[in-house]
Amino acid sequence: MYTVGKIDVEKYRVVSPDIRTDEDIITEERIRHIQERHPGELERYAGYLRDVVEHPSYIIADERPNTAVVLKELEAQGDHLRLALRLATAADHPDHKNSVLTFMRIREKEWLRLLRNKKILYKEG
Repeated sequence: MYTVGKIDVEKYRVVSPDIRTDEDIITEERIRHIQERHPGELERYAGYLRDVVEHPSYIIADERPNTAVVLKELEAQGDHLRLALRLATAADHPDHKNSVLTFMRIREKEWLRLLRNKKILYKEG
């Protein structure tokens, strides 16, 4: 288990009102999942993980409970990143932390589709 950063709980309350912690982690199992399903993405963009969770461009509703789809635009590179974040709530075991489920780069077409078709809960700025 690795610490990613600390979320702004107030910002993420748009997903769940009873977030229990600001700590954000990623597990070895999730790292393997990302490496298997999205080869090269984690190695290329790992340095942005903290920035994505701490300073999202958008937070979008997900069909899974207490889960946020977090989008980040890297303007300098022209890249778009997508991260799924499971938030630890009062209903979870007290030891659970907010946890990265998956992380990848997405094409601009997918970025625009998500913004057009999904419910935007938070927009930067």
